Amino acid sequence: DLKAFDVALLGGDTAASQGAMSVTVTAFGEVPKGSALLRGGARAADLLCVTGTIGDAALGLRVLEGRALPMAQDHAEALTDRYLLPQPRMAMGLALRGLATAAADVSDGLVADVGHICAASGVAAVIPWSAVPRSFAAQRAIMDDPALRQLVLGGGDDYEIVFTVPPDRRTAVQTEAARVGTEVSVIGRIVPPS
Repeated sequence: DLKAFDVALLGGDTAASQGAMSVTVTAFGEVPKGSALLRGGARAADLLCVTGTIGDAALGLRVLEGRALPMAQDHAEALTDRYLLPQPRMAMGLALRGLATAAADVSDGLVADVGHICAASGVAAVIPWSAVPRSFAAQRAIMDDPALRQLVLGGGDDYEIVFTVPPDRRTAVQTEAARVGTEVSVIGRIVPPS
């Protein structure tokens, strides 16, 4: 991961503990002035978009905890892999600078993280369930247990990017997504706070 994301590991500290192992990481970085992707900035009529698929990590955790309905081994592995080894969309995040009006990572769950954008921007969002991108493994799990829709929408740890963009930048976003090899879906729209 250090090589993949061009990160230098500096220092380190170890201490003994009678309890469980604890690892703390502090990350520092910088962006050019005025180009950080912030939660505030979404405007009514912006498109609401997300990278990748949503809900796999939360479903993967459920599989690891033994709380999932029986499923094909390859589906269980795909879901648990998304939980155990998330793939942050760093290249897409960089590509969105100058295009997105607001952004957040999907760490708290899609609904919560869209809520963070809406709160910081003073807007609301409309997201049809049918527009939320789901992996084949997630779709199969939901077919077997429709109540898992709530987990897909509210579970976290996907580390996808949810972002807003004016409609006239949609083509530019799709061009950048193709360039960096990341799927992007329009999942809804930003509306006034009423």
